[in-house]
Amino acid sequence: MRYLDEYRDPVLAKQLLAEIHRITTRPWTLMEVCGGQTHTIVKQGIDEALPDGVGMIHGPGCPVCVTPLEQVDKALAIAARPDVIFTSYGDMLRVPGSATDLLALKARGADVRIVYSPLDAIRIALANPDRQVVFFAVGFETTAPANAMAVAEAARRGIDNFSVLVSHVLVPPAMTALLDSPDNRVQAFLAAGHVCAIMGWTEYEPIAAHYRVPIVVTGFEPLDLLEGIWMAIRQLEEGRHEVENQYTRAVTREGVPLAQRQVLEVFEVGPRTWRGIGAISASGYHLREAYARFDAERRFDVGDIHTAEHPACIAGAILTGESTPLDCTAYGSLCTPRMPLGAPMVSSEGTCAAFYAAGRGVGAGGGFSGAMPLVPAGAGDGGAR
Repeated sequence: MRYLDEYRDPVLAKQLLAEIHRITTRPWTLMEVCGGQTHTIVKQGIDEALPDGVGMIHGPGCPVCVTPLEQVDKALAIAARPDVIFTSYGDMLRVPGSATDLLALKARGADVRIVYSPLDAIRIALANPDRQVVFFAVGFETTAPANAMAVAEAARRGIDNFSVLVSHVLVPPAMTALLDSPDNRVQAFLAAGHVCAIMGWTEYEPIAAHYRVPIVVTGFEPLDLLEGIWMAIRQLEEGRHEVENQYTRAVTREGVPLAQRQVLEVFEVGPRTWRGIGAISASGYHLREAYARFDAERRFDVGDIHTAEHPACIAGAILTGESTPLDCTAYGSLCTPRMPLGAPMVSSEGTCAAFYAAGRGVGAGGGFSGAMPLVPAGAGDGGAR
């Protein structure tokens, strides 16, 4: 398919990989902050084909995965009410709460519906004036404009039976928190192209300058990621620390100002708790007071729910890159895509799901690749020098 196949050319992939091997003279550690990028890297074996000593850390780039357990339990408490129609994107339905998930709740009779846009939830609210309709607003900056637009539309039209359970998280504060950690190993970042398509990359420039880390805005196809890795290693080898844009076909420095204004009209920045990581200041969106009547937490009084993660789940260590799924004793046994203990195994962007789907650490009959890697492990020009 045009515009996809050209970014999956195995000949060009091997050429880029050979160039990465050629310019690499020492060990480096890079982190991608996007679950979609993680799946491409793992599925295509890109991380295994890099020079010896060059490591990829899979960061907290899955918004479903970093949605805290207590927020999932709030969603479950709201969805269980007989007067509620609870709407969500499909990837949240099997994320486990403390005792169940939204899909199981639906099977027991709760009115839980998959939607493809928050405007679908608006239409459901208009069609069901005697029911409360709640939309689970999860995501990075990428999905915030549409969710903000839905809230603004509900306010404009006086739709009083619509509300949102907000769990938006912001990427730059998470990167800063990782860099501030005493255990930090990250020397360069691959930034998520879809986030930067909305927000641009000006927020990353102070991070690159202060922490002296290269940041490369990168797409999601194999050639995007290989070129992004090459650009990041080139900066590291040359002693530079700048923000560069690999994803030029979709991202500009300024992003989309109109979308940014829509977001800041409805939301304000505040602290947000990340699953397995904890609270990060100024790392999430919250509804402004002018739109507080659309806040599902307030409307249904679920703000005081507190929970604890399953003791066998090391989601926090995986989301921060301290561990990989292969370090988890539950991976592939107690925790599988059919019976997940944590969100990283069930989400389509989760690191555990990526490892399992690629068959890493899973016996015969377990995971499956879904596609042959473009570049086999060890491809290149013979290793780093």
